[in-house]
Amino acid sequence: MTTTPPPPAAAADKKPSKAGRNLPAAIGFGASLGGLCIAVLLLAPAWWYVVVGVAMVIATWELVKRLRENGFAVPVVPLLVGCAAIIASSWQWGTTGVLVALVATVLVTMVWRLLSQGLTAAPVNYLPDLSASVLVLLWIPVLASFGAAMVLQDHGPQRVFTLIIVVVCSDVGGYTAGVLFGKHPMVPAISPKKSWEGLAGSLTFGVVGAICCVVFLLDSHWWIGMILGAVLVFCATLGDLVESQVKRDLAIKDMGTLLPGHGGIMDRLDSLLPSAFIVWAVLSALL
Repeated sequence: MTTTPPPPAAAADKKPSKAGRNLPAAIGFGASLGGLCIAVLLLAPAWWYVVVGVAMVIATWELVKRLRENGFAVPVVPLLVGCAAIIASSWQWGTTGVLVALVATVLVTMVWRLLSQGLTAAPVNYLPDLSASVLVLLWIPVLASFGAAMVLQDHGPQRVFTLIIVVVCSDVGGYTAGVLFGKHPMVPAISPKKSWEGLAGSLTFGVVGAICCVVFLLDSHWWIGMILGAVLVFCATLGDLVESQVKRDLAIKDMGTLLPGHGGIMDRLDSLLPSAFIVWAVLSALL
């Protein structure tokens, strides 16, 4: 007597996306977020600071929460207030304001963590907690301040558009080439899905996107776009790898769950944050 095996579960029939996430949700939400940024930059560029400030405070909260879940007693209040202060200071006083707000926040954090156990007990793991706190400040609000400050420069919205467009081109090129041709892992110990073929796709799309942005948005020389695109793609890729390693150390998949298909705010900033500094520096030097 033979028995008919049960039909496979519906979930088993679904092949996981090579992207490792819900791709339709990611594309839909990413397009909506991009539309919001475009609307703000075109209609009310001064509000770009508000958008960046709110996003960075949320990203700081996500990272602080994850660190605290993994045993780092990083202080919440100084880091959140300091994040907002660093972004706001760049509006009024530029890079000088960012430096002053950063140093002030670090000093407050040092004392806050020092006295967090009261006056009768010494803090435990003071140095690792303080180091993690400084990393949060440098990684999120300081790098983001350059992306916010660009809106105040000549052709400010166009500079911000250049940042966003080139990073998107790099991501799309890397994803497409990686899925279609990726066979040789780049750094499998850190990010198994990244391939050298994907990096080549990122370079191709990123450089072309940067040249188009510099020529048509900023009305400048094509070779500036070539330099910007190449440097930005490598920087964005390394920024992605840095966050991947941080998440590996913390044994987590995503920094948060706020964005459908994307994880948290911080999961979408891994390549944008270092790229913001690169775009600000390159365009400030060459335009």
